[in-house]
Amino acid sequence: MEAIVRHQNQDDNILSLLGDDDTYEQGFKLLVATYQERMYWQARKMVFDHEDAHDVLQNAFIKIYKSIKNFKGNSKLYTWLYRIVTNEAITFLNKKKKNISSPMEQENWNVGHNLKADSYFDGNEAELVLQQALALLPEKQRQVFNLRYEDEMTYQEISDLLGTSIGALKASYHHAVKKIEDYIKSR
Repeated sequence: MEAIVRHQNQDDNILSLLGDDDTYEQGFKLLVATYQERMYWQARKMVFDHEDAHDVLQNAFIKIYKSIKNFKGNSKLYTWLYRIVTNEAITFLNKKKKNISSPMEQENWNVGHNLKADSYFDGNEAELVLQQALALLPEKQRQVFNLRYEDEMTYQEISDLLGTSIGALKASYHHAVKKIEDYIKSR
């Protein structure tokens, strides 16, 4: 509970600074300092590669910088930021898919290969297998799995974030877990 209040106070401070032209830059720097790491990992979970996640994050921050004044406060600041990062990652993946001529299975193998070669990936073999399994999931299932398993969010929090019913989220999570189990058993 204390962490929620602290985040709300921090968000209020950020929004206050962003609301004044004289302190806008200071507010944006505080926003970046506060949310950059969480946003990076959200992008990274979706695109897998460090450099790609960095590109997604950079594009997201450009959009945030240009549109933060449109934030109406109907949701938490992080929810709004998360949606921007997620949309940027989806746009990035769609562009990347258009440029891929190899079959999806080859692309999924490349995820594992790229992670092994990635100096920023410090996971063990189990983490590598999990990431390969996640790469096979449809985007929505991967997103729900990551939010529930990795970020330890409640279904209600995920529902608020994605605007999806709790029942649909539970179904997506169940299907994702089943596919991951099947993938691991088949190895």
